[in-house]
Amino acid sequence: MSFRHAGALTLAAGLIASAAAQPSNLAVDKDGRIRTQLSARNTVTVSSEIAARISSLPLREGDAFRAGQQLVGFDCSLYQTQLQKAAAASEGADALVKSDQRMAELQSIGRFEVEQAQARLKEARAEESAARLVVGRCSINAPFAGHVAKRHVAAHQYVASGSPLLDIIETEQLELQMIVPSKWLTWLKPGVPFTVDVEELGKAYPAKVQRLGARIDPVSQTVAVFGVMDGNRLGLLPGMSGWAVFPGHK
Repeated sequence: MSFRHAGALTLAAGLIASAAAQPSNLAVDKDGRIRTQLSARNTVTVSSEIAARISSLPLREGDAFRAGQQLVGFDCSLYQTQLQKAAAASEGADALVKSDQRMAELQSIGRFEVEQAQARLKEARAEESAARLVVGRCSINAPFAGHVAKRHVAAHQYVASGSPLLDIIETEQLELQMIVPSKWLTWLKPGVPFTVDVEELGKAYPAKVQRLGARIDPVSQTVAVFGVMDGNRLGLLPGMSGWAVFPGHK
């Protein structure tokens, strides 16, 4: 199973760059609200680690999945046959070692023959482990709960090793990203509660500050702030935007 993290969390850097270029345009309105956007904590491209034909691809774009659910299954008949062959070779090598050890005890063969048999057993077991590892990659399971953003392939298609299969987004808990004036750091700390007015839904949701950016932009005098929604909020999607409201602060 292979996962490649996409640049889903580059919004803050982009907003900082924008604020640096135009420091007077920081998105804070007269009521002290700040522009914010929802993003997924993880956006991942699922890739194949083996060359095989896809036997199962049950999810389509927009479908939800739970952590551990199978996303892609491969036809691994050839790899399973190779595993059975490797397992049989390992079993035979083990039997040969036991036989040679018995013959050595009876002084029918020397120690050198026993050591050769033991070396062949180690090699056979290594080949069996490698074959078992390949078979273990015949199914790709979800690393987290989320949604399918894009399908790159179709069921029954043959794919090469490293081919991108699905883009998936973690939506179980969305992250809020915003750029605020650095002077807000006198009171803005992790755990500070605030409300998010989501424009696409016309609803307000409770949230809290999770962490602060690691540096202040010296030109715009701004800092990145990251927050999280309280609980699992159905209907919210990455890319939605709105206004963060911090009660009692302007």
